[in-house]
Amino acid sequence: MNAIIYYISFPFLWIVSRLPFWIFYILSDILCFIVYRIVGYRKKIVRSNLRLAFPNYNKRKLLQIERKFYSHLCDVFIEVIKSMGMSKREMLKRFNIKNIETIMTIENQKRSFFIMCGHYGSWEWMMSLGYHTKNTTYGIYTPIRNQYFDNLIKKIRGRHNAYVIPQRMATKNIKENEKQNIRGAYGFASDQSPRPKQLTYWRSFLGINVPVYTGAERLARELNIPIVFVKIKRVKRGYYEAEFILLTDKPKSQPENAITDKFTELLQEQIREDPTQYFWTHKRFKYMKKN
Repeated sequence: MNAIIYYISFPFLWIVSRLPFWIFYILSDILCFIVYRIVGYRKKIVRSNLRLAFPNYNKRKLLQIERKFYSHLCDVFIEVIKSMGMSKREMLKRFNIKNIETIMTIENQKRSFFIMCGHYGSWEWMMSLGYHTKNTTYGIYTPIRNQYFDNLIKKIRGRHNAYVIPQRMATKNIKENEKQNIRGAYGFASDQSPRPKQLTYWRSFLGINVPVYTGAERLARELNIPIVFVKIKRVKRGYYEAEFILLTDKPKSQPENAITDKFTELLQEQIREDPTQYFWTHKRFKYMKKN
């Protein structure tokens, strides 16, 4: 069944990936109408998240954010498909990195580095970092259940000099690469909501006490790998800009959870600047009452 779904879908995806951008975004508007107005995809979750994160906003303001978010959500979704047909020139034109020298300094020291970001802006087009860095670029990801679509994602990223590592294999693969002196640039979307355990780290996120992901920090401290935060924002439709902010190049010297705190504070600041670009369909606050 998975194969049938894939082979039926692939021709449509291929055609969409070759559309001119002006037609491409008309398609996104149509998709947004269906997803938001007709299906109401995760609308209850989005509204609950927005009310929790912005308790001082009135209903009109929250609705305005909600509508713009769904438009952005659909843009990001089909931009992943568009990546199938984008050339290097198109990708570099539409995803600009402001200060590549931040990571070049680390590379020149012949060191790997971790990139921490949230599900904000176009984190998927961050795969274009492979065009800028000497280190091999990897994204830590959760595999798709349908292996055919999972392989397609791998091919799309490989087309733009980036690769993926399943989350469950990340620690093992990174340690093996370090032992073999294979220097990498590893991307972590670190705003997930981990299941609470006895030693889970809890802190405020957008004013709400929640468990936070500390995996990137713990591994960086163990291997002494520098960490940078990448601030991605939409400049205009179809165009994004990324800025690197060094969190630390000496993670072993940092107090426990200090790196995670810095990341969370920068992500909060980014979300409050423009909440329409954050992924509000995630159940980010589902464990907030279990501390």
